[in-house]
Amino acid sequence: MKLIVGLGNPGKEYENTRHNMGFMALDLLLAQYHIELNKRKFNGLYYQGEINNEKIIILKPQTYMNLSGECVSQFSNFFKIPIENIIIIYDDMDTLIGKIRIRSQGSSGGQKGIQNIINHLHTTNINRIRVGIGTNTMNNIRDYVLSKISISESNLINEALELAKDASIDFITNDIDKVMNKFNKK
Repeated sequence: MKLIVGLGNPGKEYENTRHNMGFMALDLLLAQYHIELNKRKFNGLYYQGEINNEKIIILKPQTYMNLSGECVSQFSNFFKIPIENIIIIYDDMDTLIGKIRIRSQGSSGGQKGIQNIINHLHTTNINRIRVGIGTNTMNNIRDYVLSKISISESNLINEALELAKDASIDFITNDIDKVMNKFNKK
């Protein structure tokens, strides 16, 4: 079984913000397969089923970004999903806007949601899709990541979200090395 997690903040006020790239990529995935997050457990909205003949769980933690680790670790433990079968999609200021970067390990780079997941899973060996949101143009990082995506950035962001969605689908049937080789070149 694979676990695909999109990070973001729940609530209308956070929709279409830079910090919700994970949620937005999952929305594209859900729309493509005409499925919805119809269950609640461990402070998360999720779908459990099959895609491409593989068992999966698609998860949006509802704990707010900085506390995502508790939800992810509870799902991993309850459903007995090994860490190598988990992939996390989230926003990243160190990745160019409109680009994605897939990694199988590494530090959080200051992103508090992935740091909280690292803390709860007790490893930096976590598969991840970082969606570029561009460099902070404001005095405060919090203000920047919670700012709305501008019209001028929307095409680039949409391209990156499509790539993130496609990479997460590819992860369902492939190992992370194949996914990285395919998508990190784009």
